[in-house]
Amino acid sequence: MATYLCQEGFKDAAASLAGGTLEIHLRRLCHKHGIDVSHTTADGGTRPKKSSQLNQELGKVAYSMFDQKQVTAWLDLRNSAAHGKYTDYTAQQAMQFIDWLKDFMTRNQA
Repeated sequence: MATYLCQEGFKDAAASLAGGTLEIHLRRLCHKHGIDVSHTTADGGTRPKKSSQLNQELGKVAYSMFDQKQVTAWLDLRNSAAHGKYTDYTAQQAMQFIDWLKDFMTRNQA
């Protein structure tokens, strides 16, 4: 779907969708590797961990430092899309994100 959106000129929707897919995949990888996806708050409640924290923890057990740095960069693009900073990236970069994500998910199956 993200590929189609990007090809049709909707780079921002494509980047946002790809970013959501990456976040879901990181959570699934955490489950696979026994990493908690939430943490306890000061008031005793629980909150989901941020994707950047999941990436740091996964980088220690699930994939290489190179992949960890790539995830960091693509999460930054996703944040730009989610927060309306549409000039921070191009349609070509959004497509590169989608292509990279397909490869990453193939190599790091949850």
